[in-house]
Amino acid sequence: MEALQRLYPIGIQTFSEIREKNYLYIDKTEYVYRMTHFAKYVFLSRPRRFGKSLLASTLHSYFSGRKDLFQGLALERLEKDWTEYPVLHFDMSMAKHVDKERLERLLDFMLSDYERTFGLDTTAGDANLRLTRLIKCVYEKTGRQVVVLIDEYDAPLLDVVHEKENLGVLRNIMRNFYSPLKACDPYLKYVFLTGITKFSQLSIFSELNNIKNISMDEPYAAICGITEDEMLTQMQEDMGMLATKLNISSEEVLLKLKENYDGYHFTYPSPDIYNPFSLLNAFADGKFGSYWFGSGTPTYLIKMLEKFGVEPSEIGNNHAEVSAFDAPTETMTDIIPLLYQSGYITIKDYDESIDLYTLDIPNKEVRLGLMKSLLPNYVASKTRETTTMVAYLSRDIRNDDMDSALRRLQTFLSTIPYCDNTRYEGHYQQMFYIIFSLLGSFVDVEVRTPRGRVDVVLRTKTTLYVMELKLDRTADEAMEQINLKNYPERFALCGLPVVKVAINFDSERGTIGDWMIEK
Repeated sequence: MEALQRLYPIGIQTFSEIREKNYLYIDKTEYVYRMTHFAKYVFLSRPRRFGKSLLASTLHSYFSGRKDLFQGLALERLEKDWTEYPVLHFDMSMAKHVDKERLERLLDFMLSDYERTFGLDTTAGDANLRLTRLIKCVYEKTGRQVVVLIDEYDAPLLDVVHEKENLGVLRNIMRNFYSPLKACDPYLKYVFLTGITKFSQLSIFSELNNIKNISMDEPYAAICGITEDEMLTQMQEDMGMLATKLNISSEEVLLKLKENYDGYHFTYPSPDIYNPFSLLNAFADGKFGSYWFGSGTPTYLIKMLEKFGVEPSEIGNNHAEVSAFDAPTETMTDIIPLLYQSGYITIKDYDESIDLYTLDIPNKEVRLGLMKSLLPNYVASKTRETTTMVAYLSRDIRNDDMDSALRRLQTFLSTIPYCDNTRYEGHYQQMFYIIFSLLGSFVDVEVRTPRGRVDVVLRTKTTLYVMELKLDRTADEAMEQINLKNYPERFALCGLPVVKVAINFDSERGTIGDWMIEK
């Protein structure tokens, strides 16, 4: 069977290798032509593992004149000349978790490599002077302008974004290194940078004021990631194989892929964009796993959430003006830009009249991953115990036995030790929010949370639960609140019977006090 020979380029970011070894490649070369013909300095921000490195590598092959690699792709049609230019390609992802000395050594290593390639004697000295000399000499030797590609330009800084002192030191090194990109303008053909964040204070953005940031430009909405259209046309065979393996219909496969990995929009309007890393892994493994989230625990993100005092329920369903996306990461007063650029929230809507974006968690994979990594801050229990409890809880709820579910939760919470910081009101609501979010494998959680109150709306296949949580009051009061807000009427359209659940939390005992369930 030919279908089984499908090769997925998981973790492979080199365009030439993907093409030469016949790996699956979703054709993005039309964007390559477009982005190289309308500006000379271009910057693109996308979350990690979204294909930025592959894009940089594709540009490398294109500017190296490798016409053979583009056979059958859009660029073969569009490009007539195939001129070969010298390319300097710096991958800064090697510089994660480094200090000043290691960063300087790494830059020295990258520069001396190119100095040797182009027959220059390697010299010690400032990285920016060496880069300037390298660009000029390469231009003189080859008689052609130089292409500079910098992948993950912000990698050395991301890990230290919450450490003021270290950030300043590393930022200065990087600022110096990037400074020739402006001074060498006559010798440069094209400059492309990728990253996760826009560090406005890096001189690269203040001095390189001619850099075109295409991150939120509509024509480039789908430059990274896989659109639903691309998946339905170029990956139809893969979807069929997955359906066969899991013994479900192709409609159901699409539904599940959508629920788990879709939901990204980097501009508005934008086609639906799937996480490419998760999608390829799901096809390769034949199952719906947590791939993107599992591929790197975002320590800097957890630290930043703590620093800004952001509650789990406040991560989703946010609003931001367009200017917020350009906030310099180091002087942020708000975590929204970082959450957005890192891919934990994405654009879901845009109101042109007031220039306001609605941002939310993109999909189930990200929501479950986020909540699992935040849970230890709220529940001081062994992960295994919690996972088991959540599994039983979902079984109760799937069986429409909310009473047993709440009793189980009451017992669980009364047996685990207190976390620090449990003496404030919001703590229990956040813990509830996280636990119910983790049921996401079985139910949808829609939570509207003006600060200090959590309405949990759980939708199972057969029932819609509308829940109200009070602290140190009574279940009666919680039920009154549900009736007052006329919830059942608000959800009448969903066509499921609505069950009202009123819960009172007892902060003294650190668990659920009493509850009422009304059908």
